[in-house]
Amino acid sequence: MWKLIGTDRQTMAQLVTLAAPMVISQGTFAVMVFTDRYFLSLIGPTHVAAALGGGVAAMCCLSLFLGWLSYGNALVARFFGARQWSQCPKVLTQALLIAMFSWPLVLLAGWGVYHLFDTMGHDAQQVALEREYFRVLIVGSILTLLKVSFASYFSGLGRTRYVMVADLTAVFINVPLTYALVFGAWGFPLVGIAGAALGTVFANAIALLLFASFYWARAHYQEFEVARAWRVDRNILSRLVGEGFPSGLEMFLNIAAFNVFVLLFQSYGVAEGASAAIVLNWDLLSFVPMVGVHIALISLVGRFVGAGDVHRLTAVIRAGFFLGIAYSGTLGTLFVVFREELVGVFLTSGIDAPEIRDLAAWMMLGMASYVMADAVILVSSGVLRGAGDTRWLMCSSALLHWAMVLVQYLVIVVWQLGPEFAWIVFVSMILTLAVVFVLRLQGSRWRQAVSVQGLWAK
Repeated sequence: MWKLIGTDRQTMAQLVTLAAPMVISQGTFAVMVFTDRYFLSLIGPTHVAAALGGGVAAMCCLSLFLGWLSYGNALVARFFGARQWSQCPKVLTQALLIAMFSWPLVLLAGWGVYHLFDTMGHDAQQVALEREYFRVLIVGSILTLLKVSFASYFSGLGRTRYVMVADLTAVFINVPLTYALVFGAWGFPLVGIAGAALGTVFANAIALLLFASFYWARAHYQEFEVARAWRVDRNILSRLVGEGFPSGLEMFLNIAAFNVFVLLFQSYGVAEGASAAIVLNWDLLSFVPMVGVHIALISLVGRFVGAGDVHRLTAVIRAGFFLGIAYSGTLGTLFVVFREELVGVFLTSGIDAPEIRDLAAWMMLGMASYVMADAVILVSSGVLRGAGDTRWLMCSSALLHWAMVLVQYLVIVVWQLGPEFAWIVFVSMILTLAVVFVLRLQGSRWRQAVSVQGLWAK
């Protein structure tokens, strides 16, 4: 069987061991967003559309720094693979410094985005709700930045179970708390859509406290010489900036492009906005867990690069593709077969319009066609990112995303074509990106970056 897959038992076991907790961990994020939107769907379609618009806008403001800080995973993994364990917590120290200096910039960006909502042609009530949801997430974003720094550190060490425990605890608190705040249940104040955002902020605080307890545990503190890590390390900081910043810039440009697309699509009307929110909610449950495999691949590739064991990269790539395609292929089939039932989950008493049902069910077909492409993109980019090929990733991915935005502007605003045509353009972009990433992975240039990173780790 292993010969058929093109990998070996040991590599597959290592990848699964790293990926399984991260899939669960990333799945908790998907659950939090999913339940936020489900609870809000019980109020009405405008609330669902506002949560999508406000949430994507908040992620857009954070994405540069989240992508940047997440690259600590690859750097920690290289040091760990090279058995330079005392260097690992120094990466976290530099990441925490970047996080603290980034927060004021996030607040500044948030102030600018806050005043842009009413320029997108949305319903006045939706704009007010988007701003309310967005404001809470931005103010509490410092907790998100610090949490990502710790999560990337433990992922790089291969201790992904710590990340899973922290995120599972957070989601178990988040879901009932969000319900209580949105609807004023169990003696909690009735906060509405802001309650969904407050639940997320509080969940991040709980996860951060757990990460801190793992980090300062006596065994870890002594093993990794944490006491010596609390200083600026110019060498590590320059690596985190030189390689991590392009990774963050890629994430920012991609999410910004996606945000513009969502806002343009919502300009069709409330029904179209609600349809997009429903479909992208199910997309979230398929995409985000695959991010766990992506993170595991970054860690495993970084570890092999640090150890100079680059001949095992082919086995890692094939193992990653096997897991990704098996998972996404199963979900894609379910999305096609049960598309009407899945859409019906969100057609509550607050949302019961035939146009939403019909459009969302049709869009589910497009979404089912690109979930496997998403898996290909995440596996390919995980390998390339772990190898340090971040500048190429940034340029190619951002170029395709913004080309899609340009076409969407023509389709929606200039030519005023229907939402079905706009959705086809979006799906086509994802399929094209998957092809481009596979072609890069089959080439030799990124492997030259592997040699450079291996020499640096040594």
